[in-house]
Amino acid sequence: MTGAGAKGSAGRDAYRAAGVDVVAGERAVELMRASVESTRRPEVVGGLGGFGGAFTIPAGYREPLMVASTDGVGTKAALAASLRRFDTIGIDLVAMCADDVVCCGAEPVAFLDYVAVGHVIPEAVAELVGSMAVGCRDAGCALVGGETAEHPDLMSTDAFDLSGCCIGVVERAEVIDGSSVRPGDAIVGLAASGLHANGFSLVRALLAQWDLDLGEPYQARLRRSLGDMATDAILAAAPHETMATLGEVLLTPTRIYAKAVLAARAAVRATGADLHGVAHITGGGLAGNVPRALAQGLAARLDPGRWAMPSVMQLFGALGGLDDTELRATFNGGLGMVIVLPVEAVAAASGAFAAFGVEAIVVGEVVTTDAVGGAGYVEGGLEGFG
Repeated sequence: MTGAGAKGSAGRDAYRAAGVDVVAGERAVELMRASVESTRRPEVVGGLGGFGGAFTIPAGYREPLMVASTDGVGTKAALAASLRRFDTIGIDLVAMCADDVVCCGAEPVAFLDYVAVGHVIPEAVAELVGSMAVGCRDAGCALVGGETAEHPDLMSTDAFDLSGCCIGVVERAEVIDGSSVRPGDAIVGLAASGLHANGFSLVRALLAQWDLDLGEPYQARLRRSLGDMATDAILAAAPHETMATLGEVLLTPTRIYAKAVLAARAAVRATGADLHGVAHITGGGLAGNVPRALAQGLAARLDPGRWAMPSVMQLFGALGGLDDTELRATFNGGLGMVIVLPVEAVAAASGAFAAFGVEAIVVGEVVTTDAVGGAGYVEGGLEGFG
């Protein structure tokens, strides 16, 4: 699980003097063991401490394809480090990868992580991996291996960075690739939990520009930046934000949709239809990601009036002088995923998402690119929906 803890610590005094504490690495492995084991699936072979994580293909596949995705959490890690808060950022990491593979229709089955730190603090590393385990359980995949690397001098003592890889499995004949998308299909948006893990370079720049206090009550910051009327409306819709600090809101973990998407697909297929396309809204926002779920020659028309922009995006839009269009191109705009499917299948999908506590809203429709001047993404009123 960790390179720092994979070798014996005897005779490593010189290495420790150079800044790499093997004993601390071994301690971190022991602290994370229970978290890793909590994600175990029947397909996992072996346990913690090997040179690789082995797993079998789940039973029942005739012609399985393996789908892999790797990603990180970007500069959101720097925010977590500054707050010394490590219990959510691993969820972000799993989400960035697991929700990519499910876009192909793949079931996430295995996850591997890479943790780089300036100095191994066993409890902090274990908390990071523990949050990854939470994410893996939410996604339904096993945490089968990883690496913890201590980089003295290359990184500051308090710094860390994360990356990961998720492996999923899907039947070849059941891959979702956008080829089935047709004009008139509905585009259903799945509500985001906040900023997720994108756009934090801009967020951090604005935090520095305005010298904001991450410990400030979130409600107070909203009132100062957006005014009382807008804040009252926001808090009426999201009362849980009343007691949070600005830092807590910014570290809200990314919602993981994988299980809900697979359940929605099963519900839709039971009606004789299927999901035609799925897009994970990450870097590049809605304009950069929704067209990736569509076939050539087709475009997405979304009506932003159909869903709410999260208050945290409104806040940083006000601080940065950004209009809503730019916010939807920089952040997720309030939609962490979009699903493209036949209109008649929307009710079945929405019911499945509701069972997972995920709000699903018809936010757009598929049109031809010719109908919108050749663009792959446009915003405006919908013609096919009242």
